[in-house]
Amino acid sequence: MISTLHPRGNPSPPCTVTQASLSPSADHPHTDGAAALRVALAGMAALAAAMGIGRFAFTPLLPMMLHDGVVDIATGSWLATANYAGYLAGALLYMALPWLGRRLGGVPGNATLVRGGLVATVLLTGMLALPWPAVWPLLRMLAGVASALVFLGTANWCMGRLAHLGRPAWGGLIFCGPGLGIVITGLPTSAMVAAGWSAAAGWAAFSLLAAVLCAGAWAVFQGGEAPLAAAPGSTGAASVPAPRPAAERALLAIAYGLAGLGYIVTATFLPVIARAALPAGSVWPDLFWPIFGAGVALGALLSTRIAPTRDRRWLLAVAYVLQAGGVALGVLWPGPAGFALGSLLLGLPFTAITFFALQEARYQWPQAGAGFTGLMTALYGIGQIAGPPMAAALLARAGSRAQGFDWALGVAGSVLLLGAVLYAVMAWRWRPQHQN
Repeated sequence: MISTLHPRGNPSPPCTVTQASLSPSADHPHTDGAAALRVALAGMAALAAAMGIGRFAFTPLLPMMLHDGVVDIATGSWLATANYAGYLAGALLYMALPWLGRRLGGVPGNATLVRGGLVATVLLTGMLALPWPAVWPLLRMLAGVASALVFLGTANWCMGRLAHLGRPAWGGLIFCGPGLGIVITGLPTSAMVAAGWSAAAGWAAFSLLAAVLCAGAWAVFQGGEAPLAAAPGSTGAASVPAPRPAAERALLAIAYGLAGLGYIVTATFLPVIARAALPAGSVWPDLFWPIFGAGVALGALLSTRIAPTRDRRWLLAVAYVLQAGGVALGVLWPGPAGFALGSLLLGLPFTAITFFALQEARYQWPQAGAGFTGLMTALYGIGQIAGPPMAAALLARAGSRAQGFDWALGVAGSVLLLGAVLYAVMAWRWRPQHQN
């Protein structure tokens, strides 16, 4: 997941949604609970479609594609990598929109980007049902671009609207969307397999599901951007604190990049890993991915309730250890209970890591604006891109599929522990100042 974040933990695009814009003020006293709820639910539906389906439906459908013989593990790994590369490209494109707008005389607003990205998600998902394997990598890459634009556009537009309507805290509902999308795509796969569906039929069904979610959100995403409110008591000229030491900023960027590699092996291959470890015919492998999605949704809510005065470096260290534990359980306890608990532990900190790391980025180097968070986003994306090919290479060298996945999970868990150590070193070496 790639975004810059509101200081209380809600994603938003770079340099657009700020603490001020998410705070009620005398300039915008209007509160409308019904309208705010529509905005929050529309944002949730948009992210469920673009992220839960457009980006992550590949994970529960990969075992069906392997069974149908339309891909092998190596090909599946490259399809996943194409999607992650597209997501990185989409996020960087979004960051470049202000620059493009100055040179092109304007670019589409966030509501237009969201609508266009949702249409692309429906079409690209449905096209994967067609027997055109040569173009599947391109389709997955474009789906990644669309999901990034929808994610960032939804965050910016919805959070601006919620601030204007006096309900900024309802942003937590929006970011339950990816987790809920994972749940509603993961649960039906058991029934699809039992009914003898092909992977192509699964892609077609998920395209229809994405269309239903898009239809529910469509009417809300219209009109211009919401006006930005000033923070209570703000004079409009707040002093900008000095940046933190360059060494601390470098460690933060490196540690955040490690999270991309640390989670992605499990997030790409979880059902395949479980099938390799459990007896043939077990119903459990199809349930672990929805458990991961439920953890993502729950973690999104819980992370918004953590006091902003906490040292985020220690919070990040704990989050990395939780994810490392979730990864390790797939190796050390390869049974239904181990995979279920591991899936939950992997999902719970998923959004919290992005929330806290990019909050910390703005705290450590506020003058850099989107530049520093863009660097961190790029490193995280590179980690995601590297994960599936790394797993495929280890599988090619292992004596069995189970052994290859154990090696890949071992690397991923070790990377997460290294990231936790880096955050602990930062917290020990550099004392925190006042955090926003």
